[in-house]
Amino acid sequence: MESPAIEINCVADHAHVLFNLSKKRSLSEVVEEIKKGSSKWVKTQGEAMSDFYWQSGYGAFSVSESNVPVVQAYAANQEQHHRTMTFEEEFLALLKKHNIEFDERYVWG
Repeated sequence: MESPAIEINCVADHAHVLFNLSKKRSLSEVVEEIKKGSSKWVKTQGEAMSDFYWQSGYGAFSVSESNVPVVQAYAANQEQHHRTMTFEEEFLALLKKHNIEFDERYVWG
């Protein structure tokens, strides 16, 4: 997809994927490929994972080149980060911090 990964880190209920978005692909195409490929792989990891699927939505934020090292470290330290803040708290805080309008009825659906 010509969108090389910089950092990938997964915890129990979500994944952070930092990558350079290709000029030739839309964000939705790249996310679809990430979900499709990772779902196929996870389902090979044993019977307990055979019913694995990703939720239908996703959140995406652009990052300036100068902030890549900070965001990379943030993504890499998710397990430690989530000892003090849940995924839901984190995501809502990001939306609010960046003044992104949202209706919480549709965020988790």
